[in-house]
Amino acid sequence: MSQDFVIQAFPRDDKGKGASRRLRREEGKIPAIIYGAGKDATPISIWQNELKKALENEAFFSHILTIDLEGKKESVIIKDLQRHPYKLLLSHADFQRVEKDQEILVHVPVHLLNEESAEAIKTFGGVAFRLMTEVEVACLPKDLPESIEIDMTDIEMDQVVHMSDLKLPEGVRIPALQHGAEHDQAVVSVSKPRGSQVEDTEGEEAEGEEGEEGESKE
Repeated sequence: MSQDFVIQAFPRDDKGKGASRRLRREEGKIPAIIYGAGKDATPISIWQNELKKALENEAFFSHILTIDLEGKKESVIIKDLQRHPYKLLLSHADFQRVEKDQEILVHVPVHLLNEESAEAIKTFGGVAFRLMTEVEVACLPKDLPESIEIDMTDIEMDQVVHMSDLKLPEGVRIPALQHGAEHDQAVVSVSKPRGSQVEDTEGEEAEGEEGEEGESKE
C-alpha cells in the first residue's frame, strides 16, 4: 500500500556550524536543503524527531516526499542524510526536487518473496545469501517502485540472481547495466552453509571408504 510522507519545514537564514548547533540544541530541528530542477537551493530546517520517525519506515527512502514550507509544497526525494558520528542524532538532510517529466535516480530496497517455502531452502537446506539489499533504478517519478521483488520459489541450489535477472516494473531501468556485463552485480544466491558442505563431503568420503573395505573383504 502506498504511503504519503509530508515533512513540515521552516525557512533557515542563519548558516554555519554555530547556527546548526543552536538549531539542534535549542529548537530540536536540523538544517536541511532543497535543490535541483533548475531552481536556487533553499535552506530549510525540519523537526529532528519527525524525520527520525519517518526514517523508521523503509519506504521513506524510495518514495516521492512532500516538503511543506509555510504552505508551499514541493515534491522531493531524499538524496543524502548525515548522522552524528556516535550519537543517535541526525545532523543534516539533502532533498532533491522532483519534476514529473524528469527521470530520477533512487536506491530501491530488494525484497525476497517465498523464501521459506522455496524448495532449495526448505527441502535441500539451502540458505539465501543477500549480496545487495538495494539497487539503484532510474525512472519517472510516477513509475518509482517501493521495492524490487525476487520470487525465490523456483530458485535452484547454487543459483545466483544478478541485476539483469530482476523483473522490473514498466518504465523502470537499472543504469548500471548500461556500462557492460562487468557491472551486472549479483543480488542474491542460494547455497548450503559452508559447514554443511564440509559435512556432506566428509559423509561422502566415509561412504566411499566403507565401500572399499567391503570390496577388499570379498
